Amino acid sequence: MKLELIDWAIIIIYLLISLSIGLYFRKQAGKSLTDYFLSGRKLPWYVAGISMVATTFAADTPLAVTELVGQNGISGNWLWWNMLMGGMLTTFFFAKLWRRADILTEAEFIELRYSGKEASFLRGFKAAYLGLFMNVLIIAWVNVALATLIEVFFGIPRGETWMYVGAAMLITALYSSLSGLWGVAVTDMVQFVLAMTGSIVLAVLVIQSDKIGGISGLTRQLPDSALNFFPQIGMSENIGTTLTITVASFFAYMSIWFMSWYPGAEPGGGGYVAQRMMSARSEKDSVWATLFFQIAHYAIRPWPWIIVALACIVLYPDLSDTDKKLGYVMAMQEFLPIGLKGLMIAAFLAAYMSTISTQLNWGASYIVNDLYKRFLHQPKENVDSEKTYVTAGRIVTLIIMAVALVVTLFIETISGVWSFIIECGAGLGMVLILRWLWWRINAWSEISATIAPFIAYGFSKFVLGLEFPNSFFITVGFTTVVWLLVTFITSPSDHKTLEHFYNKIKPLGSWGPFSNRDQNTGNTKELLLLIVAWLSATVMTYSILFFIGDYILQHNSNLITWGASGITSFVILYFSIQNSNLFQEKTETN
Repeated sequence: MKLELIDWAIIIIYLLISLSIGLYFRKQAGKSLTDYFLSGRKLPWYVAGISMVATTFAADTPLAVTELVGQNGISGNWLWWNMLMGGMLTTFFFAKLWRRADILTEAEFIELRYSGKEASFLRGFKAAYLGLFMNVLIIAWVNVALATLIEVFFGIPRGETWMYVGAAMLITALYSSLSGLWGVAVTDMVQFVLAMTGSIVLAVLVIQSDKIGGISGLTRQLPDSALNFFPQIGMSENIGTTLTITVASFFAYMSIWFMSWYPGAEPGGGGYVAQRMMSARSEKDSVWATLFFQIAHYAIRPWPWIIVALACIVLYPDLSDTDKKLGYVMAMQEFLPIGLKGLMIAAFLAAYMSTISTQLNWGASYIVNDLYKRFLHQPKENVDSEKTYVTAGRIVTLIIMAVALVVTLFIETISGVWSFIIECGAGLGMVLILRWLWWRINAWSEISATIAPFIAYGFSKFVLGLEFPNSFFITVGFTTVVWLLVTFITSPSDHKTLEHFYNKIKPLGSWGPFSNRDQNTGNTKELLLLIVAWLSATVMTYSILFFIGDYILQHNSNLITWGASGITSFVILYFSIQNSNLFQEKTETN
């Protein structure tokens, strides 16, 4: 596919804007580690929230949604829609606590919450495991998605696409290393607007084409099962013309949100989502940013992709299950005119760069703050150590880029990386939630819950020969038994550490040894109010999601139901928040 001069002009202008933002924030980011990795804790909620949404819109996202819809209809999106439960749990229970912790990274949280050499080991291990190993895998799978786009859209052989991916990655690494999170967050806003504009334009052009004939033409050419919002559960998949998922798959999907670690949807918060919470200018901004992220991520953003994905079922019926994701790129080739091709390529670059810039900055924060600063570097007298750490952050950003580019060459499928990450975090989720809510969780609990999934996954896959979802349940069961046993046969963190954590954070849940009876009574009421807020916000977001979907698909009979559900849940959410202490800032620290 050949691009015209105007297409190249649009792409070049976008890249220059991204680099200009990086240069603009260079001095601001260079003041300190907090400025470089957390924007000086000054991000307003809308910047932090949009940055979260932009980061989760990667080059692979529209392709992944197209594949899910092509294989299982709209209901195939429950593979990730289920994670809204965990996202809203983080919003109401943990977002303000992450901001209150006054730490730089999730790994640093470990030595705030736990004590002893085991806590120091866990902090260093997680910094390397998440900041380098997992981070590089995530970057590599996003690189593979961009390579697939380049290969299909331009007809460039797979062996040559890595050069173009490397160039895009180098530009991203340059502006993110220069500007830190300041530039990353501001650039995310530009990238999100551009990426969503491109997605919406493509959806409109495809649906209005003669081959589809508008929404009415689309729905006439599709089986009803493809348009169902909820999966049909059966004993086997794709029975006849009815799209179904197995019972095991259904329960695996619906339990991932609280059982498994997954980037961007960590139980209890974590990763780059926690980074944005900690970068917010107040606890209130942290909550609003996270709430906005959940609503935009799950309810608003997916529909342009889903509509194109449904059209691809009609347009390209001969694509195999593994190639259905390519339908999105083929639609770009077929329906985008001159000028809009450049806009869409720029939109994909924006989606790609917003994710990569965050992963590079986030990963570097772990390596610098939780390995280099914590264990390796001893500041010398009369030396500005903050500038030294910022310089280290910029160097590490470039190193992570280089390593990830090499790893990209060895990754064949995106789904293979996805299943590996889901399986190797299975069972860890409950510990990540309970470490905020139960004083008895200790560093050994988290260490065992991190290691056990690898053992169970290896046994299930290579000894028993099982695949997801059956292997998932074995991994979850084994990991849960292991961390519970380890928790009760090891000592809790020392009293002084737990007391300091409780007084600083004021978490809810079971903290009996560190709170009096009056506090426990108040905590119970607050806990109930936040549970109501969590559930009502979840229902509200799903209602918005399905209302928009039925409106687009012209299923008018369902609009009243979803509208009433959304309004009712909003009212419940409003009054539960008003009567809770969710937006009450904690000013004193013992």
